[in-house]
Amino acid sequence: MTRTTSLPAKTIAITGGARGIGYQTAKELIRRGHRVAIGDIDEARVKESADELGISAVTRLDVTDTDSFRAFLDMVEDQLGPLDVLVNNAGIMPTGHAHEEDDDVTRRQVEINVLGVIFGTKLALQRMLPRRAGHIINTASLAGELPVPGLATYCGTKFAVIGFTEAARQEYRNSGVQLSTVRPTFTNTELVAGTTGAKGLRNAEPEEIARATAELIERPRPFVRVTRLAGGMVAAMKFVPGRLASALGSTLGTDSVFLDDVDMGARQAYLDRIRNN
Repeated sequence: MTRTTSLPAKTIAITGGARGIGYQTAKELIRRGHRVAIGDIDEARVKESADELGISAVTRLDVTDTDSFRAFLDMVEDQLGPLDVLVNNAGIMPTGHAHEEDDDVTRRQVEINVLGVIFGTKLALQRMLPRRAGHIINTASLAGELPVPGLATYCGTKFAVIGFTEAARQEYRNSGVQLSTVRPTFTNTELVAGTTGAKGLRNAEPEEIARATAELIERPRPFVRVTRLAGGMVAAMKFVPGRLASALGSTLGTDSVFLDDVDMGARQAYLDRIRNN
């Protein structure tokens, strides 16, 4: 394979690598010449994805189970060498009114989106700190900076990912280990099936998030927002009075896009999968 970067090849592990952003990130990093391993709760699909990507470092991974996560990282280091980068990408995004959300669905979001990130970060740190080198990238969301009706629990989990990563980044700032977040806008994967997006703002493509993650590995910094327009708007909204922000949300349709405007039929296959895995 012809390398597309002059930087040394790294050993990179990606959670949630069977599809969507995780899959495209693996594809982009392989294209750039890095050594990549993927794990996912969907064992059949992740093996198919590994075959498509031409890699052999693959296993079933339950990010909510520390033994499963530890075994995944052991496999990565046994096959590819010391872990340089962990991309904590696995996550789920149910939609709907908070008071109607099933308790099991709430719990599952917290377990995957928050505990999975915390468990992975801790396990990676234990391997990286003795070497005083490494990079942990946690996939958050612009919904972790700006609340979105219909995604209350999801927003809470992504706010938590950002807060946890920022605190850990400060804690380990002199350790040689980097910690970062990727903060995508809504992205055209199964997570947004049955939704139309905000008026006047396009969804991102998973390939864009993949490129942003790859660039973050090559030029580390605390976080990156994708897309540039959506990220700029989210940053600016922090300085906008609440009443004006609400009015803008109504204009863009973000107060209903994940509530009354959702096509539940188009979304059902995704909801069934995340409940059953």
